[in-house]
Amino acid sequence: MASSHSSSPVPQSNSSDAFLKKEVDATKRFRPVQSLPDVCPKEPTGNPNNLCDSPSLVVDQQRWTIYHSKVNLPAALNDPRLAKRESDFFTKTWGVDFVDTEVTPSFYLPQITKEHFALYQQEITPREKVHERCKNICTPKDSFDRTLLHTHDKSRTDLEQVPKIFMKPDFALEDSLTFNAVLPWSHFSTAGGKGNRDAASSKLLQEKLSHYLDIVEVNIAHQISLRSEAFFHAMTSQHELQDYLRKTSQAVKLLREKISKIDKVMCEGSLRVLRLSLTRNNCIKAYNKLKLMATVHQTQPTVQLLLSTSEYVGALDLIATTQEVLQQELQGIHSFRHLGSQLCELEKLIDKMMIAEFSTYARNDLNRPLEDDCQILEEERLVSLVFGLLKQRKLNFYEIYGDEMINTAKNIIKQCVVNTVSQIEEIDTEVVVKLADQMRMMNFPQWFDLLKNIFSKFTIFLKRVKATLNTIRSVVFLVLDKNQKTRDLEDTLQKNSAKESPVDSEVAYLTHEGMFISDAFELPASQRNTSPNNSEPCSSDSVSEPEGTTDSSSSKEHTSSSVTPGGVEMMISDDMKLTDLELVRLANNIQELLYNASDICHDRSVKFLMARAKDGFLEKLNSNEFVTLSRLMEGFILDTEQICGRKSMSLRGALQSQANRFVNRFHEERKTKLSLLLDNERWKQAEVPAEFQDLVDSVSDGRISLPEKKPTATEERKPAEFLIVEGQKYATVGTVLLLIRIILEYCQCVDNIPSITTDMLTRLSDLLKYFNSRSCQLVLGAGALQVVGLKTITTKNLALSSRCLQLIVHYIPIIRAHFEARLQPKQFSMLRHFDHITKDYHDHIAEISAKLVAIMDSLFDKLLSKYEVKAPVPSACFRNICKQMAKMHEAIYDLLPEEQTQMLFLRINASYKLHLKRQLAHLNVVNDGGPLNGLVTSDVAFYTGNLQALKGLNNLDLNMAEIWEQKR
Repeated sequence: MASSHSSSPVPQSNSSDAFLKKEVDATKRFRPVQSLPDVCPKEPTGNPNNLCDSPSLVVDQQRWTIYHSKVNLPAALNDPRLAKRESDFFTKTWGVDFVDTEVTPSFYLPQITKEHFALYQQEITPREKVHERCKNICTPKDSFDRTLLHTHDKSRTDLEQVPKIFMKPDFALEDSLTFNAVLPWSHFSTAGGKGNRDAASSKLLQEKLSHYLDIVEVNIAHQISLRSEAFFHAMTSQHELQDYLRKTSQAVKLLREKISKIDKVMCEGSLRVLRLSLTRNNCIKAYNKLKLMATVHQTQPTVQLLLSTSEYVGALDLIATTQEVLQQELQGIHSFRHLGSQLCELEKLIDKMMIAEFSTYARNDLNRPLEDDCQILEEERLVSLVFGLLKQRKLNFYEIYGDEMINTAKNIIKQCVVNTVSQIEEIDTEVVVKLADQMRMMNFPQWFDLLKNIFSKFTIFLKRVKATLNTIRSVVFLVLDKNQKTRDLEDTLQKNSAKESPVDSEVAYLTHEGMFISDAFELPASQRNTSPNNSEPCSSDSVSEPEGTTDSSSSKEHTSSSVTPGGVEMMISDDMKLTDLELVRLANNIQELLYNASDICHDRSVKFLMARAKDGFLEKLNSNEFVTLSRLMEGFILDTEQICGRKSMSLRGALQSQANRFVNRFHEERKTKLSLLLDNERWKQAEVPAEFQDLVDSVSDGRISLPEKKPTATEERKPAEFLIVEGQKYATVGTVLLLIRIILEYCQCVDNIPSITTDMLTRLSDLLKYFNSRSCQLVLGAGALQVVGLKTITTKNLALSSRCLQLIVHYIPIIRAHFEARLQPKQFSMLRHFDHITKDYHDHIAEISAKLVAIMDSLFDKLLSKYEVKAPVPSACFRNICKQMAKMHEAIYDLLPEEQTQMLFLRINASYKLHLKRQLAHLNVVNDGGPLNGLVTSDVAFYTGNLQALKGLNNLDLNMAEIWEQKR
C-alpha cells in the first residue's frame, strides 16, 4: 500500500553526504522564543509607567491614532454580504472622482526621501558584496543530520503501507462504495459453514486496521515531538495572553463605568431633549401628511359635488392642485398610486362634460322664445363654462355655438312660416304639404307681414347672440389682461430679486409661513430661491392648513378678482397656460362669429326671398309695394349692421338684384306708357287737373315727392287751363303732365331705394331722350299725321310742343340736383347725361322756332313775289300778310310767353323785310318820294300798324326803314 502522496516539512537534499560536511548546532537552528506584544492596553492604575504605548480612550481622546480609522479596507473589499465582487467599488461608492483624487500627505508622517537611506546603503553595500562572493565559493549546507533524514524515510515507508483510500480528502464511511471498500461484506457472511474462516478473516481485518491506526499515531507523535518546543511556547504565550485579556477586560469595565456616569450626567438629558424635539417635529410632519392625505382622499367626492353644481373651474382647479400635491408632497405613497391616473381620466370626462354642457347651453340660449328680451341666459354658468374651456385649452368651442346659430336661424324661418300659415284659412295644409308651396299661396300683405316678423325675430336673435358673444369675449380679454399684469409683476420681481442677496432669499424661504427648515434641504436650491409668483401653488386653501407643509398663502397670490360686463364676479387663476397670440386669435374668432351670425341671417333671408320670387312674385309688385319691401329690407340691413358692426352683402345683393329687375320693369312700364301716350297725343292744349298743380307746387317747395291724394279736395277743385310753375304759365298736353308725374316717380323711387340711384338716372335720361326724339318725330317730323290722323301740323301744335319741351327743360336742373345729392362723388360723371339732354331739348326748341319762322317765310315769299305797287291802298297782298300774321299771333300768344312771342315776331319781321326789300328792288321802287314810294309807304304803315296792334307787340321795334337801304 505504498502511497505516492507524501509530505515532509524537511526539505530533502540531492546529495547523501550533505549532513557530513558540517555539523550544525541544534541551538543555532532555532530562533529564541519571544513573547507576543500586547494587543490591548493595560488597565490604568494611575502609574504612567505601567501604561502601554497604545492610546487610552479617556486620556488620549484628542490625539489621532490608527484606531480612529473608520474603514477596514480589506474587510470592505471582501464583504461576504455582496452577491458578487464589485469591480468598480471605489467609483461606485465614493464617486467617479475618487480614483483621480490626489491623496493629501499626512501631518503625522515625515516626508521620506532617498537621503534617509544613504547611510544604510553605505553600510550594507560591502556586506552584500562579501555575501555574494561567499555564496559563490561555498556549497549549500544541509540543515538536518542523517539521523533525522533516516527517521523521515522510515516514517515515510510506514505511511506508504496505509491504503490511499484513507488519505483521500473526500473520505466518508457514509458513502456505500467507500464503506464496502473498507469493510467488505464477504468477511461477515456466515452462510455455507464458513463461520470459522469468516471470523478469522474479520479478526485479520481488525488487526490490519489497528495496524494502520498505530502507524498513523506513531507518525503523529513523531510530528508532535518534532514541534514540541513550538507547542509549549504557544501554550506559554496563551497563558500570558489570557492574563492580558483579563486585565484588558477589567480596564474596559472600569472605563465603561466612567463613561456611563459621564453619559448620564452630561449627555443623556441633552440628547433626550434633542430626540424628543426631533420626534415631535416628525410627529407634526406625519400628522400634517396624514391630514393632507385625508384631504386628498376627499378629492373625488368633492369633484363629483362640484360637477353636480356645474362648477367646472373649481373641479379642474381641485384636480390640478391634487395632481400637484401628489407629485410634490405625496410622491411615493402606495395608497395613492392609482389616484393620479383616475384624476386624469376624470379631467378628460370633465372636458367632455363641459363641451356637452356648452352645446346644451348654446341650444337653450338660442332656442328660447324670441321676445324683446336680450338678457343673457345664466351668465354665471356661461362664464364658468368659458373659463373651464379656456383652462383646458378647448379653444374651438365657439364652433359649437356657430353650428347652433345656423340651426336656430333655420328654425326661426320655419316656425314663422308655420305660425303664419296656420292663421290663414285660405291655405289648406292637408292639400299643400310643403311649406314653400304654402308660402307661395300668400298674397303680398300676408307675405309682407311674415317677412316683417322674420326680420324682427332675426333682430332679437342677433342682439341675443351679440350679448352672449360679448360676455365670452370679455372673459377672454380678462384672461389676456391678467397675463399682461402677471408678466409685468414678474419683471418687477426679477428686477427686485437681482438687487437682493442670495442669503436673504434663502432665509426668507426657510422662514416662510408653514415651511420647516428641514424641508429646505429636500428641495433643490433653484426651487428654494424661486419667488412666490413664479412657484406653482402646491395645494389649494381647502387642502393645506397654515401649520402644514404646504404654502397656503401662495394660492391667494395666484388669483385675482374680475367682473364681467354683466356684473358677474369671477376669480382668475395663473394656471391659464394660454399665450397672448392664442387669446387674441380666439377673441377675433368670436368677433368673426358675430359677423357670421349676421351673414347667416342674411343668407336665410335671401333663401326665403328667392323661394317666394320663383314664380315672379316680386317682379309683379307695383312701385309702392316694392318700395315698402325695399324699406323693410333696408331697415333690417341697417339694424344688423348696427348690431354686428359689419356690412353683410348677401341680402343687400339680393335686394339690388330684385331692385334691378324692378327698375327694368318700372322703366319698361313707364316707357311703354309714354310711348302709348305719345302715339295717341293730338297735340292740343289739355286742362290741368288740381292734383297735377299740387304736384308741381310740391316740387316748387324744394322737394321732389308725390303728394298724397285727397279725393274730397280734388273733387271740389276744377281743372285749370294752364300749369303754373313758379309764377309762369305753361300750356301743356296731357302726355307731358303724365311725363312730369313719371319723372317725379323716378325721383321718389330713388329716395325710397337708394341702391338704384345710378340705374334710375340712366333709365330717366333714356326716358327723357325718348320723349324728345319721339315728340320731334311726331310734330316736326309730321309723324302725327299718320299715327294720330291729324290733317296738318299747325303752328299751334308747334308752339304747344315747344312750350312742353320748355317745361321739361325747367325741371332738368331740379332733377339733376336731386340725383347729385344721392350719388357718390365718384359717380358725378353720370350727371353729364342731363347736360346732353338739356342741349338736345334746347336744340329741339330752336328747331321749332325756326320751323315757325320758316312757315311765315314761305308765306312771305309766296305773297310778296306777286306784290305790285298800285292802288288801292292797302293792297290785297299786305292785307293778306297782316291777316296771316294775326293768325300766327293768335295761335302762339296764349301758348308762348310774351318774350318768346316778341322774339319770334322779330325774326318773322326780319324775314318779311328781306322779302319786301327784294321785291321792291325787283320793281325798281326807291325812296324818292314819288307816287310808287308813297304807295309802298302806305302799305308798310298798314303792316306796321296791324302788327303793333297785336297783344304784346306794341313796343316791338320793327325798323322798317331797312327796306329802302340799297346794297352797295
